[in-house]
Amino acid sequence: MDIIQLLPDHVANQIAAGEVIQRPSSAVKELLENAIDSGASSIKLLIKDAGRTLIQVIDNGCGMSETDARMCLERHATSKITSAEDLFSIKSMGFRGEALASMAAIGHLEIKTKLHQNELGTQLVIEGSRVKKQSDCSTNDGTSIALKNLFFNVPARRNFLKSDAVELKHIIEEFNRIALAHPDCEFSMFNNDTEVFKLKKSTLKQRIVALFGNKYNEKLVPVSEKTNLIDINGFVCKPEFAKKTKSEQYFFVNSRFIKSGYLHHAVNNAFKELIADGFQPSYFLFFEINPQQIDINIHPTKTEIKFEDEKAIYAMIRSCVKHALGLHNITPSLDFNRDPAFDNLPKNTAIPTPPSIKVDPSFNPFEKKQHSKSTAQNWQEVFENIPDISLEKTQISIDSSWEETTTKEEEIVFQLHKDYILSPIKSGLMIIHLKNAHERIAYEQLNNKTNEIGSQQLLFPKTIELSASDMTIIKEIQSDLTNFGFSFDVLNKNNIVLLSVPQNISLDDAEHVFEELLQHFKENKPMASNDLNPLALSVAKSISWRKIKKLDVNEMKSLINQLFACRIPDRTAQGKPTLVTLTNQELAQKF
Repeated sequence: MDIIQLLPDHVANQIAAGEVIQRPSSAVKELLENAIDSGASSIKLLIKDAGRTLIQVIDNGCGMSETDARMCLERHATSKITSAEDLFSIKSMGFRGEALASMAAIGHLEIKTKLHQNELGTQLVIEGSRVKKQSDCSTNDGTSIALKNLFFNVPARRNFLKSDAVELKHIIEEFNRIALAHPDCEFSMFNNDTEVFKLKKSTLKQRIVALFGNKYNEKLVPVSEKTNLIDINGFVCKPEFAKKTKSEQYFFVNSRFIKSGYLHHAVNNAFKELIADGFQPSYFLFFEINPQQIDINIHPTKTEIKFEDEKAIYAMIRSCVKHALGLHNITPSLDFNRDPAFDNLPKNTAIPTPPSIKVDPSFNPFEKKQHSKSTAQNWQEVFENIPDISLEKTQISIDSSWEETTTKEEEIVFQLHKDYILSPIKSGLMIIHLKNAHERIAYEQLNNKTNEIGSQQLLFPKTIELSASDMTIIKEIQSDLTNFGFSFDVLNKNNIVLLSVPQNISLDDAEHVFEELLQHFKENKPMASNDLNPLALSVAKSISWRKIKKLDVNEMKSLINQLFACRIPDRTAQGKPTLVTLTNQELAQKF
């Protein structure tokens, strides 16, 4: 009996959707790219409930005919390529023809589109890959695509979505990538009917400042280089503004955002010895290269590209960034020209007088003094008065408390290099990493809803400037931050006033910790375990000791007790070890 059969189209589309539409931000990316390919000069993005309820993109592009509106829902239906050779000359954003078919398979899709020369447009309503309605409609020039109730027929996928704040963070990141790559296009974004971005046509620098805040005006260093192989343009941030997280790092190849650890290493190499270990440079770099020298068809999301000559491009990027930093006096330089000021030093015309020597003419070294005998007698008396200090008669007193302490090995703890606590145990030696231990303790305290997190009021509230995207995320997590001990008021579109912080944060570090918290939250990737609270994890990383201080014995013992009271004392929430042990046998093998 034959058992192999073709899958139904709606099942095949759902399988394809698993690769193309992984979360709401994936749908946002595909819809925005389609709008760019349509030649739009103005694009609007509407989001509700972090994309679960609605994702809508409205553009003023070329629009589609009635036939094209139906064809765009078919798998592998595309206007970008007609043969395999076209894959190596692609300059458009999308080309596979899977995006709309995948969205229609896992959501309710509504398309309204109209050609500029037509009076009426076309409306399509699709549910689960099935067209429910098709009719003429009155609509603006261009296309409007609304994806509603994402994953309505795939509840398992919907359950794997993160909180609204996390999903919104990913949507904003996709929006930023498209907006950066096309500064000549107007963009706007609304989240739950609240305006997040309103971007006008501008230069690249103006677009970066509009997306990430006015403070980037002083941070950016221009990069520009043209070669036969590749053209490089964009900006890098000055070394003093380097961050501990990999935020604001963007590569674009032919206006397409890509990820490349190899090219990132080239930029890091250019910043070598300019930034401290553990810090990351920020950059916005654009590369123009012949499409025949790259392969963009190696990943479903098209964020990875294969270069024909990677080594040459690596060397050019490294050299170009280094040259830009040196050109703007970022790197130290030596001037070997003689300073003329050294030739005009003041001259001292006064003649120095030699020192005078006084001689006693009556001094006779061979003359014997009368008191020499009495001096010898005096020395003899001194030696006779020295007490007897022989070891046989000496008694050494030993403090009994030291003997008691040495017998209680578990009571001996001390701090090493301010970063570690060393404590003897029965089986050997325990070494605790202070920062990791404090992070584990803070995470469990924050994640334990039965504990009340105390906060301290700032004597002088601090005003913090945020980008529009950061402001949106902060508003989404404001209630959670309040539970963790932070409180703030929104001043305007880009500023908040920080009023209080958790008790274990230094008041001097309050502003820095708050900004670091936001960066940690934006950088946290989806976790495999649903037990992990990404916000609690971000707060714990931010408030853990940044500068380890010298602890006394009681403080060290208290920290050890708190650590072993945790549910998982030997690891941080992200799996880093908080302690290691060396057995007596391992120690003996060292000698």
